[in-house]
Amino acid sequence: MGAQRLFSSFPIVKVDRRAPLYSIASSPCSSSSSSSNNIIEKEMSSRKRKLPVLLFDIMDTIVRDPFYHDMPPFFGMSMEELLESKHPAAWTEFEKGLISEMEMARMFFKDGRPIDMEGLKSCMRRGYSYIEGIEELLIDLKKNGYEMHTSTNYPIWYEIIEEKLKISNYLSWTFCSCLMGKRKPDPEFYMDMLKHLNIEPACCIFVDDRMRNVQAAIDAGFNGIQFKNADLLRKDLSGLGVVIETNLEPRLH
Repeated sequence: MGAQRLFSSFPIVKVDRRAPLYSIASSPCSSSSSSSNNIIEKEMSSRKRKLPVLLFDIMDTIVRDPFYHDMPPFFGMSMEELLESKHPAAWTEFEKGLISEMEMARMFFKDGRPIDMEGLKSCMRRGYSYIEGIEELLIDLKKNGYEMHTSTNYPIWYEIIEEKLKISNYLSWTFCSCLMGKRKPDPEFYMDMLKHLNIEPACCIFVDDRMRNVQAAIDAGFNGIQFKNADLLRKDLSGLGVVIETNLEPRLH
């Protein structure tokens, strides 16, 4: 088999290809010609890793989001009524880790009405499940040795997701808004990911169901895919040169 190419010239809907075509065996991901020590160090580091690095949003990309599906009926409201009644900043601040769970409970509704926090957490836990076909895709990507990280806006309740679904079997919970103190699509969120990974953005593929988050990644130099479903994501990743073999074992005849 010849040298693999990270990026394909085959057009894929809502996939950005900003990096030049190259052979993984001979070229770094960086599209920059800078000769600075920092760039050289990143390029040398990149050569030692299997590329690209894959960054996945979690809610409604990997995991079904109960916020939209289960939380309104828990409160006996429609989604529109819930959005109108809840505090405009409480959930966002909870996702950033700026307020505690109990503070969020006190602030959740604008009128200060109490909420059953333990009941709400149980409702959310019941609603967490893998998006159809996603766990199988993650298994195939892991078999092929790809480095994968979460890139998610979510509060400390990500620990409930982990307890139920064992996401860390496939992805590292590296980039979570409650740990980073910032949320997508804040440009600093993406810059912090690059600093932590010590890699050029052209070496990364960012996957998210929200186009504004994908566009922010593209603006930062990442390659971006808007998630629609597992089958399309499999095709989009393959189109960018990601090897996704469903069976690495030799077949017996």
